[in-house]
Amino acid sequence: MGSRAAGRLEPVPAAAAPGRATFLELFFDLAYVFALTRISARAFEDLTSAPAREHSWAAVTGGGKTLLLLLALWSVWQGTAWTTSRYDPYKIPLQTVVLTALVCGMVMGVAIPRAFSQAGLMFALAYVVAQVSRPVILSLALGPHPYRRLKVRMAVIFALTGVLWIGGAMLPTNPQVVLWAAALAIEYLAARCGWPVPGLGRSTISKWEIAGEHLAERYQQFFLVALGETILVAGFAYSRGAYGSRHGWAFALALATSILLWRIYVQRAGRILGEAVTKARHPATIGRSAADTHLVMVVGLSATAIGYELLIEHPAERFPPAWLAVVLGGPALFLAGRARFEYEVFGRVSPSRWIAVLVLAAAAVPLLRLPGLAAAAVAALALGAVAVADARRARGAPPEPAAPPF
Repeated sequence: MGSRAAGRLEPVPAAAAPGRATFLELFFDLAYVFALTRISARAFEDLTSAPAREHSWAAVTGGGKTLLLLLALWSVWQGTAWTTSRYDPYKIPLQTVVLTALVCGMVMGVAIPRAFSQAGLMFALAYVVAQVSRPVILSLALGPHPYRRLKVRMAVIFALTGVLWIGGAMLPTNPQVVLWAAALAIEYLAARCGWPVPGLGRSTISKWEIAGEHLAERYQQFFLVALGETILVAGFAYSRGAYGSRHGWAFALALATSILLWRIYVQRAGRILGEAVTKARHPATIGRSAADTHLVMVVGLSATAIGYELLIEHPAERFPPAWLAVVLGGPALFLAGRARFEYEVFGRVSPSRWIAVLVLAAAAVPLLRLPGLAAAAVAALALGAVAVADARRARGAPPEPAAPPF
């Protein structure tokens, strides 16, 4: 690694970039396996607390706070993934960026259960360090390269929003949530607008150079991390006690649902995202769009994992609206993201996805009168119908090539 790690950092041309993720990047993803399990545990605690069971608004506010933490985790992961898709991941500065993000991701994961109480400052400091250190390290390593100005602008914006993160951590819960949400909104808006800073200009995303195949693989790997988290949550929930047959059926439905989620994702579009990014006229544009799509699917997977835990522990109970929204809404949100994903790769959307979403929405009201097992079965059947429709369309036909509309 010595000769390759030496020298000034420069963006790697897309044609020369490696398509495979490095071991360090996969090591970095392990921190997110842990962090996502903490997200699910926190959401489960919010949903099963006495106020949340009695009042839907308490469940909504708890879910909103958990979503805020998930968006922060995603922001750190995505920034790191884009960085390793634009620069040589074997360079010392890049490895420093990834290792810093790994440590900060673990600290954020540890802080998640108490992020709006005792551990708020721990979460905020880890987040700010991860976000500020990345552009600072890159701006120093790039030297006079034109991309250095972009990194300086990113460092300025993350430093400014860092004041909101750290300041919010020192306040009571409600103002803390407001400041953290404002900080995230500023950061996401700045990313969409090319990181504008007065006097330093802004960027046009279509001109950014990325290694499309590498970035596509990173999104696929993060999807697998989130999918693996659903398996872990189901396994941990079922192994906590000596359960009866209904709990066993709930566990079986959870495993079947995870398998169907995997099958629907990989059915062609999930396998050729790299080809779609490479074919696009502006790879960075489809890369940014795929980031949004995978965020939607990951949020859906996280909600589905929370639903598994509720289902396995309370299979025979009638679910309150908040619980039912998680059990049905998780798969529905995944399907909505997967529909957009299909459009990004092929420029079309299969009707089965939207029909399944509508079926899940329509089933919500009658399922309020039935045990949670019935809701899980309906979700699994809807996903199974989509998987069957995908298989029938692909049977006997040549592999469909990518046709991105970008």
